[in-house]
Amino acid sequence: MKKLFAIFGDPVSHSRSPIMHNMVFRNLNYDACYTRVHLKDGSKLRDTFLSMKLDGANITVPYKEEAFRACDEIRGFANTAGVVNTIINENGRLIGYNTDADGFIVSIDEFKDIEKVLIIGAGGTAKALALKFMEEDVKTYVLNRSEGNLAFFKDKVTETFTWNGFKSYKFNLVVNTTSAGLSDECLPAPIDILEDIFKNSSYAADAIYGKTTPFIKMAQNYNLLCKDGSDMLLGQGVLASQLFIDKVFDIKTIYKEMKKSFVL
Repeated sequence: MKKLFAIFGDPVSHSRSPIMHNMVFRNLNYDACYTRVHLKDGSKLRDTFLSMKLDGANITVPYKEEAFRACDEIRGFANTAGVVNTIINENGRLIGYNTDADGFIVSIDEFKDIEKVLIIGAGGTAKALALKFMEEDVKTYVLNRSEGNLAFFKDKVTETFTWNGFKSYKFNLVVNTTSAGLSDECLPAPIDILEDIFKNSSYAADAIYGKTTPFIKMAQNYNLLCKDGSDMLLGQGVLASQLFIDKVFDIKTIYKEMKKSFVL
């Protein structure tokens, strides 16, 4: 029987995930299909998943924390992060995983000697990346507009800031995990703060893919080595695909086929 997978998000029409996963299924002759679900109410994620009789799903903004709550069991790094971006249906039980963090670490392999990283934003992706960097013994700082969303990070990272309380450090890497620039020309923080950050940084990465965001444009103006979210997307997608197909194919085989989707 053909398996069915989907990505949940709001917005979700921009997602490359269907192209990526369907490329793997087709090229490896795996009987499955992958689609998009524009979910307007995160509380309906579990019911929607089950009513569609999905075998698995990816979760994008803003529902990664909701996905954690929707699962019957959480495995691996998702337990640490409290954030799920991949769900597998095991005989009616929803099993949650997080492939974002490992995918991101692989994607920035060319960024060397990272000792201090600044993460902008405090959502699900920020949580996963912050905890992964701390696991890797990288000093991790989180900057967010409001204080309330920083509560999760207080005893888990090196230091947190709001825009009003920002302190300047020399960060090796600055990462935008917000949606600023996805469908607009907004920056993820005030321009004076970003100027200060970029003057003292070496690398910049944006979780957004498919366009050169204002954040990346500004970082390039300061001669930072930059990456958009494409490699992160590919990295997490390969790990998610291996879960979808229950490890029938190895990582290298999946990577080879999924990477072909990025030339489309």
